[in-house]
Amino acid sequence: MFKLAPSILAADFNHLGEQIEQIESAGADYLHIDVMDGMFVPSISFGMPLITSIRKNTSMVFDVHLMVKEPIRYIDDFCKAGADIITVHTEACTHLHSTIRAIKEKGKRAGVSLNPGTSLDAIRYILPEVDLVLIMTVNPGFGGQAFIPFCYQKIAETKQMIVESGSKAELEVDGGITLDNAEAVLKAGAQVLVSGSSVFNGTIEKNINAFREVFSHAAQ
Repeated sequence: MFKLAPSILAADFNHLGEQIEQIESAGADYLHIDVMDGMFVPSISFGMPLITSIRKNTSMVFDVHLMVKEPIRYIDDFCKAGADIITVHTEACTHLHSTIRAIKEKGKRAGVSLNPGTSLDAIRYILPEVDLVLIMTVNPGFGGQAFIPFCYQKIAETKQMIVESGSKAELEVDGGITLDNAEAVLKAGAQVLVSGSSVFNGTIEKNINAFREVFSHAAQ
């Protein structure tokens, strides 16, 4: 089953609570929350206080993507704030295995992410330990970027690696996902699509329904 994870980075923060309600009512699977520190990536977004605040008003799965240096320092804080899935970047971790273990010891699902130019060899040996692999299809730090075409091959190779390793990890893809390329991304091997602008621009319910139609078509 394919899943949709709207990214609140593209939401209207004047109406964030209302838009999260619309996402949940429309049947989105995860709520994708990008946390940026201004060091690992150039932008600064939001952190624990926002997650704690919105956690009170929704039962959605919080898919928290940490784009921060040495995220092991903050695992406890994000768990307490309400994260369900915590994904860290292999490029940002001195000791990736220890970071993944720290997440799982808290009873949370652990994910590992790769930037577009990072080799899949960086995650080969950690695959049996993780619950999710996130392939970035833009260089992280800013929303609204265009999908990098060579990432189709990378998605397919990641899927093959997951299968060959025996891992049960979901394959999530984030960056430039639109209704125009969603089916091709799914057919390359993705199971979870992160999308920001294509969900929040216009009517949220209509956009999510359109993604569902793509999912149905890709599954045939």
